[in-house]
Amino acid sequence: MPHYHRLGKIPRKRHTQFRRPDGELYKEELFSTEGFANLYSNLYHIHQPTAILEIGQPYSIKPEIIDDIQMKHRSFQGFKVEADDDYLQSRVPMITNADVQISMAAPRNSMEDYFFKNADADEVIFIHEGDGTLKTAYGSFDFTYGDYVLIPRGTVYQMKFKSEKNKHLVIESFSPVVYPKRYRNELGQLLEHSPYCERDIKQPTDFETHDETGEFLYLIKKEGMIYPYTYKYHPFDLIGWDGFHYPYALSIHDFEPITGRIHQPPPVHQTFSGRGFVICSFVPRKYDYHPLSIPAPYAHSNIDSDEVMYYVDGQFMSKGHVDKGQMSLHPGGIPHGPTPGATEKSLGKEGTEELAVMIDTFKPLYVTKQAMKYEIDDYYLCWVNKEESMANLTE
Repeated sequence: MPHYHRLGKIPRKRHTQFRRPDGELYKEELFSTEGFANLYSNLYHIHQPTAILEIGQPYSIKPEIIDDIQMKHRSFQGFKVEADDDYLQSRVPMITNADVQISMAAPRNSMEDYFFKNADADEVIFIHEGDGTLKTAYGSFDFTYGDYVLIPRGTVYQMKFKSEKNKHLVIESFSPVVYPKRYRNELGQLLEHSPYCERDIKQPTDFETHDETGEFLYLIKKEGMIYPYTYKYHPFDLIGWDGFHYPYALSIHDFEPITGRIHQPPPVHQTFSGRGFVICSFVPRKYDYHPLSIPAPYAHSNIDSDEVMYYVDGQFMSKGHVDKGQMSLHPGGIPHGPTPGATEKSLGKEGTEELAVMIDTFKPLYVTKQAMKYEIDDYYLCWVNKEESMANLTE
């Protein structure tokens, strides 16, 4: 839910004549979400954005769900997902439900031969490794380690990478991703107690107009299918635009932690919201400062939600050992908490350098067959005793 932004040339009034130097009208496009009831932008194209030359054969990328028991603590080694030359093919769906799909990706190459549009979902791409540039009709911006890159549904884009070493956590939301309501006033401005503000938001800047005719391949995702479309004109042919609907980024390193005298509950880490789920950021912070405080979290039964924890860096206070890129799933209905010894070990500690992304859902999550290749066997036993902690299970 970014704030108002504009780049390039636009007419003084919406839906009025706006002409090119040769006298032809620029082609106005209203890009709106949830009908006409949510965020939108007005885009001004040199050419019609509807000029389709060819439609290819669609193909499915729907995740395959495992058939066995779902209510089981699981963990996956996300960094073991193999790298792939192709940006889209590198995505491996791990966990999914009707509100959100979580994937790991390790793309080697930049998108050179096609453009991508996700017509199903807003994408939140957490950059765990790698640097590059997101290019869109709205403009471009660079991204780096720790950035949440938010790409609203329907945005045509390309990603350009600086190297072949890239690791991404991809969260697809089947509803708009927004700032949490309690961080905003009624006009949408981020409030003083918000853990980040508008100054932290990275907006498109390098605006370029591509007046090009040819054959431009779009791969469009809709209902779990990829539809190849060939258009006559370059998708980045805008002369200007303005509005609230555009891609942006927020660095996890700019999230300011909320701390207290005693252990704070997970909602203080909330960063974004979607329908049926939230995204939270665990960042380096001072521990609780009550003289008898217990920094490690208490065991809790998340009866109404499933929890996915993605470990980015550092060692988590509630675990014996975790690896970078490790992803745990703790389903609703059974309690989870610190592994044996973690609570006592946390006593007297003044702070943590841990870095993690958490996704909490309010409908059950389902594990994919693709994810099972990377599962840590018997992860659920890590709460039995110290000898069966994650340090042993991950060896």
